[in-house]
Amino acid sequence: METNTLPPHPLLPWTQSDWQENALAWIDQELTSQGIQIEGPLEILHMRTWSAFAAIPTSDGIVYFKTPSIENAFEAALTQKLVQLRPDCMVKLLAIDLEQGWTLSADSGEVLRNSIQTVDDLGHWDRVVPYYAEFQIDLAPHLTDLLNTGAPDRRLVGFPDLYRKLLEDTENLRVDNPPGLSSEEHRHLLELQSEVEDMCLQLASYRLPETICHEEIHDANVLLNGEHVIFTDWADSSIGHPFFTLLVTIRSAAFRAGLEEDAPEMLHLRDIYLEPWSSFGSRTELRQAFEIAYRLAMINRSLSYHLGMAGLPEEYKIENDAIPGWLQDFLETVD
Repeated sequence: METNTLPPHPLLPWTQSDWQENALAWIDQELTSQGIQIEGPLEILHMRTWSAFAAIPTSDGIVYFKTPSIENAFEAALTQKLVQLRPDCMVKLLAIDLEQGWTLSADSGEVLRNSIQTVDDLGHWDRVVPYYAEFQIDLAPHLTDLLNTGAPDRRLVGFPDLYRKLLEDTENLRVDNPPGLSSEEHRHLLELQSEVEDMCLQLASYRLPETICHEEIHDANVLLNGEHVIFTDWADSSIGHPFFTLLVTIRSAAFRAGLEEDAPEMLHLRDIYLEPWSSFGSRTELRQAFEIAYRLAMINRSLSYHLGMAGLPEEYKIENDAIPGWLQDFLETVD
């Protein structure tokens, strides 16, 4: 259990003194209307810069309550829309408050992490990764609906401008302020603006449909429930190139298995993810597109951390190396 020790801040609702009381009143009202009774205290599972997450025992099992930061309040509307479009692979949503960004959901399965303990267990991803690709393809025709939820717009046409604006924020890039960028790294990133624009144009030329991109499909955000695969925690999501999604999947799976991200097992994950996209290009073309997207996805991750943390004072930035760190990773891919 975690407790909040930070002073109140308007972007972080759970730092307010009356937050838990108000949340419990709402939870009780919503559950009671469904004939469900609370049977124990609310347990805070985590408080992060981007959200607070709690579990509540009830007469119908454990339910989960989540409240996002103001910057990530789109998650509630996005979750609601995804439940409407693909309820088969989303958690069971019990209640939602779009104004406050609150969601209340039922226990919907066991985290994939519990099934992956060694390299030999990586086969569980064979079930998840292509299914997620099919999910993205299925949602591509609903691009406008997804954008209307307020989810970050990272489509390729505007991506170079987002990159440019990100580089202007030298404070949050921590230029010459460890663990941030050095002046030399920042200068190099500025020089790469035309290359980033060219990469976006080249990636767009493969004509893959832009769609939902859950940026953290890792083994703690995937639930297994019998034959169903459930995707959860949509705070780190954007609307853009679908292949951005696999950066964290591959890195986290490699880390958990003690492998390099270019190990044969990780290349296998890449290939089974690409298989459902075969109607959009040849295997060679899809791999070429993937290599470009994998690099741009590092910038995309920096943008997402910037969205969640840029407006906060230093003491709230619990991962203050993430914004510059992902850009440093991008620099490592430059010849």
